[in-house]
Amino acid sequence: MTTERIPVGITSALGAAALFGASTPLAKMLVGDVPPVLLAGLLYLGSGVGLFVWLLLQRSVRNGGERESAFTRRDLPWLGGAVLAGGVLGPLFLMWGLAHVPAASASLLLNLEGVFTALLAWFVFKENFDRRIALGMLAIVIAGVLLSWPMQGGSEVSLWALAIVAACFAWGIDNNLTRKISAGDPVQIAAIKGLVAGITNTGIALALGNSLPGAELLAAAGGVGLFGYGVSLVLFVIALRHLGSARTGAYFSTAPFVGALLSLWLLGEVPHALFWIAAALMAFGVWLHLTEHHVHLHQHERLAHTHRHVHDEHHQHKHDFPWDGKEPHTHYHEHEPLKHSHPHYPDIHHRHEH
Repeated sequence: MTTERIPVGITSALGAAALFGASTPLAKMLVGDVPPVLLAGLLYLGSGVGLFVWLLLQRSVRNGGERESAFTRRDLPWLGGAVLAGGVLGPLFLMWGLAHVPAASASLLLNLEGVFTALLAWFVFKENFDRRIALGMLAIVIAGVLLSWPMQGGSEVSLWALAIVAACFAWGIDNNLTRKISAGDPVQIAAIKGLVAGITNTGIALALGNSLPGAELLAAAGGVGLFGYGVSLVLFVIALRHLGSARTGAYFSTAPFVGALLSLWLLGEVPHALFWIAAALMAFGVWLHLTEHHVHLHQHERLAHTHRHVHDEHHQHKHDFPWDGKEPHTHYHEHEPLKHSHPHYPDIHHRHEH
């Protein structure tokens, strides 16, 4: 990975985190007026419809060489699993949890998405990690336990907090499946997930007897969904392409801090003492990830794929078609075997063993 590309992944992940983090207290403000299942559907419908319009406008002004890679049939199983886990189950669990858990605590609990994303990436999808990264995730796990600990001898908060934990696990599955297709068009990925998840959740809500809210609430939910779920997911997919699942999840763990700060300001919530202890632990865990430096001699095997790229050190190939010299461009290309050493993340070109 070149030094120019690393900031793209980091910036995208932090941007995704900020947008999604802000959506949590905003959704909390809506959940009292809109049933949780229906709200989940409307948020994703806002995301899917808005991104579909964006996709049409994007394609009308770009020429073929500048477009992102199109989907193939091999991508469909990964996309289908990601939609089911992250677009249907995740939002349902989150909305149920938000109906009973203070937004500030719910925002910080969402850090567990990064933990589940990393654990699945490390032990199921065999993505590289070291003790520094593991220690950071441990700090975030401990913080999540503190946030779900029952207060004043009751168990209601911790039980409903488990719904948010379940949402995080579903999104962890989603993130690792989406990484498999992250070389594709991120707007298309997010638009499909938004439309399918939105139609599914809204259909379930209507079947349960819920009624659509007025135009003002519909517009509010659609706006929150477009930016907090849609644009955030576009940036997240770009980050997956450049950073891999676990590192993207770590950067994305800054999202709950944005949500917590906004909830304290917008909703006037007063956090308990464990909130601040958990916040400190989560900040420490995220800092360990942000300051990681991974460099070693590594071997690139022969690789052939299609994605949007420029001719950097990893893209020194010839073209079998007339090329006007413009970059970035998208086409099928092959990577010759290459051995070198430089700082890198497990992006789409660095999925080697250690």
